[in-house]
Amino acid sequence: MTVGHFERTFHEICPESPAAPPERSAVRPATFPSRSTLATSPDTPRLTDVLPAPARVEPAAGVEFVLTPGTTIRTTPGPEAGAVGRYLADLLRRPTGYPLPVVTAGQSDVPGGISLLLTGDEAATTGAPGRPGTAAAGTASRTGTAPAGADSAEGYHLETTATAVVVRARTAAGLFYGVQTLRQLLPAKIESARRQSGPWVIPGGTISDHPRFGYRGAMLDVARHFFAVPHVLRFIDHLARYKLNHLHLHLTDDQGWRIAVDSWPRLTSVGAATEVDGGPGGHYTKEQYAEIVAYAAARHVTVVPEIDLPGHTNAALTAYGELAPDRVAPPEYIGTDVGFSTVAVDSERTYRFVDDVLGEVAALTPGRYLHIGGDEAFALDTADYARFMNRVQRIVTGHGKRVLGWHQIAVAEHSAGRVLQYWGTTEEDQTVAAAVRAGAKLLLSPGNRSYLDMKYSAATPLGKDWAGLVEVRDAYDWDPGSYLAGVPAEAVLGVEAPLWTETVRTIGDVEFMTFPRLPAIAELGWSPVQARDWADFRLRLAGQGVRWSTAGITFHRSPEVPWAGVPVVPEPRPGGSSSTATGADTAPASSGPGNPGGV
Repeated sequence: MTVGHFERTFHEICPESPAAPPERSAVRPATFPSRSTLATSPDTPRLTDVLPAPARVEPAAGVEFVLTPGTTIRTTPGPEAGAVGRYLADLLRRPTGYPLPVVTAGQSDVPGGISLLLTGDEAATTGAPGRPGTAAAGTASRTGTAPAGADSAEGYHLETTATAVVVRARTAAGLFYGVQTLRQLLPAKIESARRQSGPWVIPGGTISDHPRFGYRGAMLDVARHFFAVPHVLRFIDHLARYKLNHLHLHLTDDQGWRIAVDSWPRLTSVGAATEVDGGPGGHYTKEQYAEIVAYAAARHVTVVPEIDLPGHTNAALTAYGELAPDRVAPPEYIGTDVGFSTVAVDSERTYRFVDDVLGEVAALTPGRYLHIGGDEAFALDTADYARFMNRVQRIVTGHGKRVLGWHQIAVAEHSAGRVLQYWGTTEEDQTVAAAVRAGAKLLLSPGNRSYLDMKYSAATPLGKDWAGLVEVRDAYDWDPGSYLAGVPAEAVLGVEAPLWTETVRTIGDVEFMTFPRLPAIAELGWSPVQARDWADFRLRLAGQGVRWSTAGITFHRSPEVPWAGVPVVPEPRPGGSSSTATGADTAPASSGPGNPGGV
């Protein structure tokens, strides 16, 4: 969570391919050179360039698949695989100019192509890699063992030969993540919104991959500064690119209330009309929120809505003064201080409000978690705070959801399935460790490692520095599984990178603070520990910079990374600490998600 001062902090069917070799403990065979020993060339991706680093990579020297105007995308019968196939086709059609028809596996006799196949229902595809003694081309098999990686709920197995690319997975999410890997194996110009010349070459070999943690996310604060639906959708595409599967939306705070609640209409008619520095604010209608949820779900991202309680509630109190401790509506607030507001925890009217709000938000949200905030409630003593949070937790479970909250809720009684989000800057918290021993899970978001609103350096025109300066190596060089003393790796649900927006006004600002740190957090959440190496990561990250520039994504040119090409850097606004993004590759503040397959 954000704080005004550091000292106040209390924080997922074709002929079978050759049998996969046994699992190895390393990401690459010992005989294959690390990416860090190879020359970086954005025009010739290698299997070892992928980010996040896969669990296992087996390059095939001298083997390439070339995408052509006659390439077909085949998918397992059914809507889930078909949707992933159409997503891939949308990604590739604009830059290549190729038709790339999406067909059901077995319905075309054209050899080769790209196959996206759900294991257990492997429709054979003519021209795909075959295994001696197994199902012949043109037949289907349901009896084969899924390749390594494809048997995980979010894992996949990708194999590229000179004649075909085959992605296999147990779930549509796994297929989708295989497509994100395939995207990175094509030249960087595949990210262009305009038609480009080929060749479109994919390096040969196999990748078997699956995530380390089940929760891999980022948070966007739309309360301090409001971001319209197209900008949220663009942010979702950034998450999907790096196999992140949760979007945490910070929907309410002192400066604004951003989600419509029918039973309390003044929350938006009054409470949504402000933001930091006096901007116009705004809110999402229920239909707009549903659009965000559906767009995210199509990219296998789960939305986690946050209604921050009992503090960070000035906007709600301005709309409904009877919720305030003195029953008097406070004035609107457009500053950035924290900890001064609270709802009346001794009033039944407050609990009716909480029940109504969480009930309506829960009904709109298919994901399992409701985030109830819980941080920086400095206006309450510990006993009142704990009693309030105990009751709020029961309201959450009463609506069929699990509790997620900032780690200060550790003082409340245990609620089955609850998750504490740790945002502290120290590696020890006895209260949190005790809550974990009682059954809580932990989501890691240490402020001095994962907070995307922290400045990169003292000269960064955006952001804050209460948790320190956070360069890309700081975001990368830590282990979520062993970070907090007394919390075993099996109790860690995953990682999340929060972006608070006190100084962030535009989508260009969002991207500048997000990149390149978000891919670092994504690799922590996805890749096995033994696959991670800073020297190798910085070179793989450098290759991503060319892709971002091609896609019009603003990013920070970290001096720790050997970037190629020209970056897009925000320029300071006159008289302020925020920025507008400028440059030929800038995604303007009014731009939408770009192309249907993401940005």
